[in-house]
Amino acid sequence: MAKTQKKAKPVAKSRTRTKPRPAAKPDGRRKPAAPPVPASPRATAPAHVRRGKLEGARLAQRTKATRAESSSADEKSALKYVYCVIKSERPLSFGAIGMGLDPAEVHTVHYRDIAAVVSKTPMVVQDPTRDNVLAHQRVNEIVMQQHTVIPMSFGTVFKTADDITELLRSAYEAFTDVLNKMQDKFEFGLKVLWDRDQIIREIEDEDEDIRRLKGEISSQKGSTYFARMQYGRLIDSALQARSERYVMEIFEGLRDVSVASRSNKPIGDRMIMNAAFLVARSLEQSFDTRVKAIGQRYEMLTFKYTGPWPPYNFVNIRLKLERAH
Repeated sequence: MAKTQKKAKPVAKSRTRTKPRPAAKPDGRRKPAAPPVPASPRATAPAHVRRGKLEGARLAQRTKATRAESSSADEKSALKYVYCVIKSERPLSFGAIGMGLDPAEVHTVHYRDIAAVVSKTPMVVQDPTRDNVLAHQRVNEIVMQQHTVIPMSFGTVFKTADDITELLRSAYEAFTDVLNKMQDKFEFGLKVLWDRDQIIREIEDEDEDIRRLKGEISSQKGSTYFARMQYGRLIDSALQARSERYVMEIFEGLRDVSVASRSNKPIGDRMIMNAAFLVARSLEQSFDTRVKAIGQRYEMLTFKYTGPWPPYNFVNIRLKLERAH
């Protein structure tokens, strides 16, 4: 508001008289008010909406913190799953090909010039499900493409990388010896099956005594119990002899194209041979050709030929492993 001015004193007498100027009246007008500032949405939002947003922000922060703590806890509780042992002096990474729904990163843990191929695994016992076993085999097969491997049995788990290093140190000579012996060698599996009924018919056609006994059983009107018992014993004996002959001939045919072989127990009534062969890399093609040739010679048999695999059947290192808890 403007200040009120004082009245001016009258000027000395003169002919011309000047009226004193009236004092300026106070300006009663107010300054125009500033335009209102628009309220922010936050200020105008209802109280319950503001509270909801605040709670949402706090929940997001708590969730983020919980995830970070969970990730840190998983990191600390993760065990080390061991797939195989190889020769390597430098750290190697094979990518996300390991166990788990989200395949784990596979890398190496070293001692001198040997290394264990490992990945992290949760602190749980790995069940030998089809997916887990295939994941275990897949890692070994990928590593085997560039390295000689000593495959570890499924479910080999350690608490820490230091425990694995200690294993490599304590069994260094054994690992080194086996790695040298298995250098550039693979395992191939060969299973041979037959149609038992078809083989029995062939035996009956070839064996006069069995054929005659079968005819007597068919023609007899009375009890045939003893005749059938004798027939069954003759058939079993003939099947056993023929099976052993086939298996011996197949092993003999593959002897000069393999380094070693191992016979495992057949599975089921149809399988007569369940074998593993250790084959040098340089003889792989020769072994493959020989198996196919033998398969063509025995048309009445079914050959199931698999590989190459890590030498599962030819590595026998007894290790004193501490079970991870």
